[in-house]
Amino acid sequence: MTEVYFHYSNAKGSLVDGRAAALMDLADARAYAELMVRSIIMRPGPDDWRSWVLHVSDDLGDEILTLPFASVLGKLH
Repeated sequence: MTEVYFHYSNAKGSLVDGRAAALMDLADARAYAELMVRSIIMRPGPDDWRSWVLHVSDDLGDEILTLPFASVLGKLH
């Protein structure tokens, strides 16, 4: 198990989440990242999330995965 961190960014800035999730491997990190993105974009509000990206980093701060919100938006139908 490893701790991974999730941070969000777009051209205007970034949001850093200091909470870690303990996950088994990269496949689990990807699935968890998709779940997180879906939960954010499904919230009611005027936000356009297409330009946002979720960055997944390991406990050393190395980025292990990026997930553009736009890639998940197409899977919501």
